Amino acid sequence: MTQAKETIFSKIIRREVPADIVYEDDLALAFKDVNPQAPVHILVVPKQPIAQISDAESQDHALMGHLLLTAKRVAQQVGLDNGYRIVINNGSDGGQTVYHLHLHILGGRQMKWPPG
Repeated sequence: MTQAKETIFSKIIRREVPADIVYEDDLALAFKDVNPQAPVHILVVPKQPIAQISDAESQDHALMGHLLLTAKRVAQQVGLDNGYRIVINNGSDGGQTVYHLHLHILGGRQMKWPPG
């Protein structure tokens, strides 16, 4: 299990680092990615520090569902009516660079397959 450490996302959640926040509730925060990979690129992070999806446990099932529903809500809020992609990178081989679980919402253009 990867130990959750202090990350830039923890600092954004505590408002120690500025971010363009588009949604917040008791469990999650969504903000625009500072290095967008699509015309719309928003990150959804849980306020509870979980380092990566492979560290989520059965007691986190409600939070995991909440994150997906939050991504759906945010995508609707920003007008991604033609579709979008939700990505979760896990570990170094999965492309994860910040070890605080986060969902990428990518949209505003046609996505290609396969990714990466």
